[in-house]
Parts: sequence; structure tokens; C-alpha cells
Amino acid sequence: MEVVINILTVVYVIVSLALIVIVLMQPGKSQGLSGTIAGAADTFFSKNKSRTIDAALAKWTGVVAGAFIVLSLVLVILISKNAGL
Repeated sequence: MEVVINILTVVYVIVSLALIVIVLMQPGKSQGLSGTIAGAADTFFSKNKSRTIDAALAKWTGVVAGAFIVLSLVLVILISKNAGL
């Protein structure tokens, strides 16, 4: 049982670091007035908005965050069972 917990802990750390990197790679939302105007123009004139790197990062943020939550719950359950709680 401890081997499974150790493996899941390593995967948990990797997923945590991936989540941090993905979130930090996303552009900030507070770019001032010029960012708002440029963002509105980009949304209006861009037909392939769903194919940008921002959309891909947003998608991967959700996937990695979901994996983070699931791994957190699994590790809590396994560690509590291993400790006899």
C-alpha cells in the first residue's frame, strides 16, 4: 500500500507543478484600457479564437485542476486507510 501512496505522491507533485506552470503561462486579465479595447477587437475580428494558445491553456488548466482534485481525494482516502483512521 505504501508503494502506491508513494507513486501517487510523485504524480501529485508533478501535477501540482504542471498546474502552477500552466496558470503562470496565461496572460493577465488586467491589461488596462488598451488591453480591453484590443481584447474586444480581437474577439470581434477573430474567427479562430478557439484555436489560440489562450484557449488551449484554459482547457488544460481545467484538465490539470481536475486531476489535482481527484489525486488529492484519492491520497487522503489511501493515507487515512493506511493510518487506520
